[in-house]
Formats: sequence, C-alpha cells, structure tokens
Amino acid sequence: MTIAPLIAIESVETGPVDLNGYDWLVLTSATGARELSKRATGRAARVAAIGAATARAWGEVDLVPRAASQEGLLAEIPRPAGRVLFAGAEGARPLLAEELDADVVVLYRTRLLAPEVHGDLAVVASPSAARALALVNAAIPVVSIGPETTAAARAEGLIVVREAETADTPGLVRAVAG
Repeated sequence: MTIAPLIAIESVETGPVDLNGYDWLVLTSATGARELSKRATGRAARVAAIGAATARAWGEVDLVPRAASQEGLLAEIPRPAGRVLFAGAEGARPLLAEELDADVVVLYRTRLLAPEVHGDLAVVASPSAARALALVNAAIPVVSIGPETTAAARAEGLIVVREAETADTPGLVRAVAG
C-alpha cells in the first residue's frame, strides 16, 4: 500500500471569530473544527457537526445528523434555526449557508497536489481529492467516501467502483474491503 496525499490544507487567517450571539454554529469538517477552536472566542448557543470525526474534533456538540451530509443536517436542525454561523473551507458547498441564511467564516482552503499515483485502487475522501487524482491518474479505480465526493469524481472522469455506506473511516475501510 502506498499513501500519496492528494491535497494539502492551508489555514486562512481570519483573526478571532466571536461565537457569541449565534444560535447555531455549524461545522462540516474536522479540519474546520480544529481551525475554529484555535480562533474562537465566546460560545454559540448550540453546535451542529456533520459526522462523528467533526464532533470529536470540536468537543461538545448538540447535533450530529444521522446522515453525515449537508442534506442530513438540514433535515434534522430545528427550524427556524435563528442566527447561524457556518464555519468551513473556502469554496465549500453553499447549501447549508444558503438554506439557513448563515453568516460564513472561511477557515481553510485545500490545495491540490500532484503526486505520482500508482496502484490498483485509490481512496478519495473529498471532492478536492477527487479533482487532484483526476489530474494525475484518471485511470485508477476509486473508492469514495460519499455521494458528493462520488459526484465530483465522476464529473472529473474517474471510475468510482464503490462508495462508503457511511462517510467516515470505518465506512471507507469497509468499502475498500468490499
């Protein structure tokens, strides 16, 4: 097995991020949770996190939707949600921010890498990783972490042979073992 990272994470400097006055803080990734924990001041009334890894990265969380996706969170967050802060990546899907009329703080960006990628199978855990893989080896079969990553991979011409049933590391392992 060869590990070849397809993306690098770069912090986006925001200065302190005041959470006071927000009814909900919405976190969509463990990276976003870690980045925000370095800069956050105050406390949002409630916190929603997409996926167990994101919840663990933040700590105390009020809502982790059963379906680890923006759609899953939208289905479970109480409405009206009140004042919402969406904390995430540059270029993140805007679905949650738009549907919840959220303020947005960009905490990090992904930079595509160009490693040599060889082997029988590649695992992609984000749409940006799928885009990076397509640039260096579009012929290698792919296992995807979930529907959004699968859609991005297919849009880039990658051949998705399996999609994880759950958008987490155990789900990816089961999909690879297939």
